[in-house]
Amino acid sequence: MNKSNIREDAAEELDRLVQILKEHPSIRLEVASHTDSRAPSTYNMILSRKRADAAVAYMVKRGIATDRLVPIGYGDTRLLNTCRKGEYCTEDEHQLNRRTEVHILQE
Repeated sequence: MNKSNIREDAAEELDRLVQILKEHPSIRLEVASHTDSRAPSTYNMILSRKRADAAVAYMVKRGIATDRLVPIGYGDTRLLNTCRKGEYCTEDEHQLNRRTEVHILQE
């Protein structure tokens, strides 16, 4: 929580994504990061953008051109469950909302 560093498990996934992007040089991606709903929404938007930027920086450092990656922070606006502000949820339920997704923009 409250972190934008790349975890080891995420690095493994990003490494696989880097390999796919190297094999398919015409693909452009949206890198969309999300947070849980526990912090204020403004803070969550900033944090999610930092997470998206960190994922992009990781891939750029491994040889992917910046113009192929579009980082976007969605904060807590696209929750995958009912863990809205004021709702009791387990840590695992909150973790489900803390994620980074990729969407193909162009092939």
